[in-house]
Amino acid sequence: MTVLPDMTETQIRRYARHIVLPEIGGIGQSRLIAARVLVIGAGGLGGPTLQYLAAAGIGTLGVIDDDTVDLSNLQRQIIHRTADIGTPKADSARRALADINPEVTVQAHRERLTAANAERLIAGYDIVADGSDNFATRYLLNDTCYRLRKILVSAAILRFDGQISTYKAWQGASHPCLRCIFPAAPSEDAVPSCAQAGVLGALAGTLGALQATEVVKEILGVGRSLSGRLLTYDALDASFEEMAVAKRPGCPTCGAA
Repeated sequence: MTVLPDMTETQIRRYARHIVLPEIGGIGQSRLIAARVLVIGAGGLGGPTLQYLAAAGIGTLGVIDDDTVDLSNLQRQIIHRTADIGTPKADSARRALADINPEVTVQAHRERLTAANAERLIAGYDIVADGSDNFATRYLLNDTCYRLRKILVSAAILRFDGQISTYKAWQGASHPCLRCIFPAAPSEDAVPSCAQAGVLGALAGTLGALQATEVVKEILGVGRSLSGRLLTYDALDASFEEMAVAKRPGCPTCGAA
């Protein structure tokens, strides 16, 4: 059982707008302070997700990224500054989060997530937010989080479109995993990267904010989870669409759950 921390006077003032919400209150805020969340990538999606989670008071934030800040990142990766060009993204993100909320412990992992280190890195956290930009990492996260029974909130963006869902397939028949929806990754030629096709910078903020919201909801156990639903956003049309998704019989990851 997690022992919830008592809040200081400073924390009560900082999180006052959370505490007055009946769905959160003092106990809920203490849960956020006690939580440990791992964010994959300190880029377009990971940046705003990290920023809002730090502002929300998540006690421990992990960030995995082995890249360095490039000028071309700054159009959408607003956690970084021009002065950070050439700096490891994990370190730049840690600096930015300390400015937002110095009470948050930031664990910067300057490495690429691989099959060799995934379980070691993920095991120490409660929830994972996936802001990666490649299919191999997304499927690795799906499978590893399923084995470790970690909630995964995953988002993706390209051009003017974004999508987000939550995966916790070990919880039963109404909870699919990523492979239930997308059984196999498309070829790299079939789906261009953001570098090839472009991406609206502000779209990253929209989906990153949604990710942070869903992470907070999962920690608190409030509202309706996105598990079993895929939410898509079309920025050009200013519209959201929701698709119900089901566990797929024979899924190689969660078919037996």
